Amino acid sequence: MPIRIIVLMVSSLLFLYLLFTVGAPFLLALVVAIFLEPLTLLFMNKARMNRLAATTISSTLFTVVLLGLLGLLGMKLVSELRAFLDKMPSMLENANTYIRSLIEKAQTYSNNGAAPLPDQLEDWVSNITAALSQLSTKLSGVLFSFASGIPDFFIFFIVFLVAVYLFSLSLPTMRSSFLSLFEEKSKLQVEEVLASLRRSVFGFLRAQLLLSVITYILSFTGLLIIGTGYPLAIALVIVIVDILPVLGVGSALVPWAAFQIATGEMYTGIGLILLFLVITVVRRIVEPKILGDAVGIGALSALISLYVGYELVGIVGVFLGPIVVIVFMAMRKAGLFDFKIKFQ
Repeated sequence: MPIRIIVLMVSSLLFLYLLFTVGAPFLLALVVAIFLEPLTLLFMNKARMNRLAATTISSTLFTVVLLGLLGLLGMKLVSELRAFLDKMPSMLENANTYIRSLIEKAQTYSNNGAAPLPDQLEDWVSNITAALSQLSTKLSGVLFSFASGIPDFFIFFIVFLVAVYLFSLSLPTMRSSFLSLFEEKSKLQVEEVLASLRRSVFGFLRAQLLLSVITYILSFTGLLIIGTGYPLAIALVIVIVDILPVLGVGSALVPWAAFQIATGEMYTGIGLILLFLVITVVRRIVEPKILGDAVGIGALSALISLYVGYELVGIVGVFLGPIVVIVFMAMRKAGLFDFKIKFQ
């Protein structure tokens, strides 16, 4: 393989890594702008608008819809969180009462209450108390981190919205400028790569949306069977937590299950653990197949790219791994990597 191809591949990987980290708002804005392009062209063709007016209308509609959804979701989450925090003192009191009842029962079994608690049981009770204290501390830390991250999110959101408008306005110019870097005979290959990438990336996003829908349906059904309150809202929170980097379904269900078991709600706690296991197993089974079909790569390639990407660069690799495979296959299909191994 020529040195220039190797340098190009390494440079492309570094660019993709930076794009998925510090360039995340611009990458997301570019994807949204491409999604909005059919709407922009519709305004231009049907209403006889110039690109500036059509882009302004389509970007404004997207911003209004996005702000409306975020507002409704934010109000719902705030109300549910307020109700949860109002119940927190009584829940902690119930947990304390349950632990005291355990101590009293253990005391009656220890020589009819005459002897002190065995050391192992004392350690077990103290571990439960410490776990509840740590859970409360972590919950406070999560809320504080969320509150402290609001300014950064606000900056990210503003940059994202401005970038959506600018990308939508400049898409034809950007495409022409990019294609002008290549020779005439290479432009067809590059256009084929771009078309394949567009289909694969949008397929990847559709696959992630489908996985979120599956997670929501499983969560909602499980919560209905268990009998917890607010299954619609809680299932939505579970999906949001699952989408967020580093976090996952277990970040919401496992601490909740541990708290329910500690407070004596064994049925609810065990049900939440079983729900977590079901969601995890189903996602691990269907994710490679759905992702592979959506982006045009095999299930095994999708699974390997997900795992290797995660091991190399962390959570960013979960998205970066399949993208690298997509880019390589698109370039090879277009004939850019048309080489054979030769021993003689």
